[in-house]
Amino acid sequence: MNALPNIVLVHGAWADGSCWSAVIEPLQAEGYRVTAPQFPMTSLADDAARLRQVLARQNGPTFVAAHSYGGQILTFLGTDAPHAVGLVYIAAFGLDEGESLGALLSQGPPTPALAHLDVDSQGFAWLPEEDFVTHFAANVEPAKARVMHAVQQPLSVRALEDVMGAPDWRTLPSWYLVAGADQAIPPDAERLFAKRMGAATVEVPSDHVPMVSSPAEVVNLIKAAAAN
Repeated sequence: MNALPNIVLVHGAWADGSCWSAVIEPLQAEGYRVTAPQFPMTSLADDAARLRQVLARQNGPTFVAAHSYGGQILTFLGTDAPHAVGLVYIAAFGLDEGESLGALLSQGPPTPALAHLDVDSQGFAWLPEEDFVTHFAANVEPAKARVMHAVQQPLSVRALEDVMGAPDWRTLPSWYLVAGADQAIPPDAERLFAKRMGAATVEVPSDHVPMVSSPAEVVNLIKAAAAN
């Protein structure tokens, strides 16, 4: 029987499960059972339901690592999520009860990566290629960043209005990786999220997608969490 905990990886908006590829391979090589599902990005409730579905399929203690909007999904899980024993935030939102992404983002001017969201007729927001390559994935080789842009999952703008309930980071141990050169979520906001959740925190000089541009640091943080 595998004594290592399971790892579930949660992608954020404008990404898909493949964004974790450089993290999945080394974790699998060390014997971890890793799952990186796709999320519909249609509403916070829908996305949390998908995560609970995946967690129910795990065979034991599971650490959940989430990126960006994925942190919203992770935080919304509640205290009764099956098998979840620890939370790892990778340049991710870590809201508190009563907060919403829309209210948070409205407190200042749009960050460079999010300044020109393209909302379609069905209410889904897409990132333009130039902003994606130049700001969202600024440290990624441009040809690879364009591939990431091509497979992006748009986010329903309804999700920006969803209000957080009691966050599970109040009851589960948490870890946080701050991306010091993030142009999507301000690094100071990430530091605030990490501080108020009491997370064990590391900081790397990364863009918004450290699981692509700094995968070794992400792997190390997940392994540090899983060792507890």
